[in-house]
Amino acid sequence: MSEMITADLVDLDLSADTKEAAARALAERMVARGRVTDLEGFLADVAAREAQMPTGLDGGIGIPHCRSAHVTEPTLAFGRSAAGIDFGAPDGPADLIFLIAAPAGADDAHLTILSSLARQLMNSEFTDALRSVGDAPSAAALIRGGDTGSADSGGTDDSRGSEGAEGSRGSEDSVAAPAAASAGAATGTTAPEPERPFRIVAVTSCPTGIAHTYMAAESLENAGRDAGVELVVETQGSAGFTRLDPAVIAAADGVILAHDVPVREKDRFAGKPTVDTGVKAAINRPADLISEVRGRAERGEVTAAASAGTPVERGGESGEGYGTRLRTWLMSGVSYMVPFVAAGGLLIALGFAIGGYGINEAPSVMDHFVWTQADSWGALLFQIGGVAFGFLVPVLAGYIAYGMADRPGLVPGFVGGAISLTINAGFLGGLAAGLIAGGVVIAIQKVRIPAALRGIMPVVVIPLISAAVVGFLMFVVIGKPIAEAQKGMTDWLNGLSGANAVLLGALLGLMMCFDLGGPVNKVAYTFATAGIAVASPSDSAMKIMAAVMAAGMVPPLAMALATTVRGKLFNRTERENGKAAWVLGASFISEGAIPFAAADPLRVIPASMVGGAVTGALSMAFGATLRAPHGGIFVVPLIGNPFLYLVAIAAGVGVTAALVIVLKGLRKAAPAGPGAGGATLAASSESKRPVAV
Repeated sequence: MSEMITADLVDLDLSADTKEAAARALAERMVARGRVTDLEGFLADVAAREAQMPTGLDGGIGIPHCRSAHVTEPTLAFGRSAAGIDFGAPDGPADLIFLIAAPAGADDAHLTILSSLARQLMNSEFTDALRSVGDAPSAAALIRGGDTGSADSGGTDDSRGSEGAEGSRGSEDSVAAPAAASAGAATGTTAPEPERPFRIVAVTSCPTGIAHTYMAAESLENAGRDAGVELVVETQGSAGFTRLDPAVIAAADGVILAHDVPVREKDRFAGKPTVDTGVKAAINRPADLISEVRGRAERGEVTAAASAGTPVERGGESGEGYGTRLRTWLMSGVSYMVPFVAAGGLLIALGFAIGGYGINEAPSVMDHFVWTQADSWGALLFQIGGVAFGFLVPVLAGYIAYGMADRPGLVPGFVGGAISLTINAGFLGGLAAGLIAGGVVIAIQKVRIPAALRGIMPVVVIPLISAAVVGFLMFVVIGKPIAEAQKGMTDWLNGLSGANAVLLGALLGLMMCFDLGGPVNKVAYTFATAGIAVASPSDSAMKIMAAVMAAGMVPPLAMALATTVRGKLFNRTERENGKAAWVLGASFISEGAIPFAAADPLRVIPASMVGGAVTGALSMAFGATLRAPHGGIFVVPLIGNPFLYLVAIAAGVGVTAALVIVLKGLRKAAPAGPGAGGATLAASSESKRPVAV
């Protein structure tokens, strides 16, 4: 345990100028010690964790960390930077950098030590000592002492355990008053009973459950003591969690949920004033969260399970704008709908491939199925896919409502989505039904109700009232206008031809390549899949689907081509990522270009958008059609005009690759001004380029 960090894993003169370079420098020390088996694979895992949320913290601290299959044992490397390195903290660069590496199956004891270190980082005396330590062995010894709670800087006592036991401070405080009363009784005096302090229970969790989880717990507990409240924290970390005592939850006056992954067993906190936010908010502004939950308690604002939707999709902090929340609600529905789209669409496409385009007229396989006939198998696949497609709008509506109001939103959301199909309101009706369902549930949750009824609210009252309201609105009030709008949009798409169709293809191509799998990309993709989510889609709808998939394949394929043609413009990690991008792009996974866009967004994203627009426009101009919503080159046999379709993709890939090469070449040549040494400067620039992993 004590050898988790040694002097060899300490760099007190870290010269890196980017977070990627810092992670690489510290990871190389881990490789030299045999703690990491694959440097590039480990750095890719670190970068993936960093992409979820910046790891910079207030106070000049950076804690890049991950769980990785390339780590042999839990390891910690420490670097101190004189100039500071930007890890995305609100208050500026970090000068203390801790790279935490945990194996994919790390045991609880090692994770306990890592969690204790995370708590120590919230202690200013500990960080001040690290800034003044003069040599690597002393720094390693100081960190090891902090790990075990033996430092004099107010370290956490390990006897508290790792998961959920952090609330012992609040529990100890809670028995202080009864003890004082007993002492008063023993002396024969009557002491006035002290006013009961405000009681808060909290849950903290982050994607890896190694650092932010425990730092947030420590920060909340410190702020709770300063504010004079009893605050008990349940940490839901990597090693599991120990549940808060139900009696403690029942006695709490408010709840703070600080998390970036779903809170496990969240219903335990139903009926309490709740602040629901990201884990970094608990680290950076714990006093504000405590004040906020006290304010909600004073106003009587209780919730059924969570006051701000599902934070795993929302991922933001309280106070975010309505536009941001609306986008994440919609993305919640889309993210749950996409697997139904992929499965149903590919099954339908296979049905057409096996049984021909007349397979949609085949009788039910329940009435007629011959094991030896290809047509029967084609009909079977087509009909299974059709059933899967039938869930698209209800799932979209249900999970939009879920993104707004958590589980209570599912029933009215699914009901509203099903009604949308019944009245032919389609995709637009599903969007409206989901938003209405979520809003109705949120409104019901804000109504004050007697304590005796709270137990039946989530399972009886809320589903009953919300489903009735949503059904009334969809059937009687807004359903028909939305159905008319849906029909008008379908007629317009069916009438597109010539220049209008080409412009639409270019626009969809731009959207598909703007954020590489993000919200804008998903809007274009959902628009396309909604058009083919019927038994007999129009020719225009299938052209749109073809253009969208073709454009989505362009960015990763272009990055793969660029790294092959001009590898010297890319570092070693980018060249390795380029090899994988061939497969990802061919499979219609736009996210394969994200590592390149993250490292150089101002060159990669605009170039990708230009290539995507070219491909989308050409696909529409060539009249290519597609009945499957996914599959990439693997569904080319199902594409109308397949040769010209591939030409459109090749054109966009070539344009994007050429633009990226030109733009990166200009950047590489820029530092090499007149005079000797230009080539040396360029080589130095190559070695210092941020790593894209």
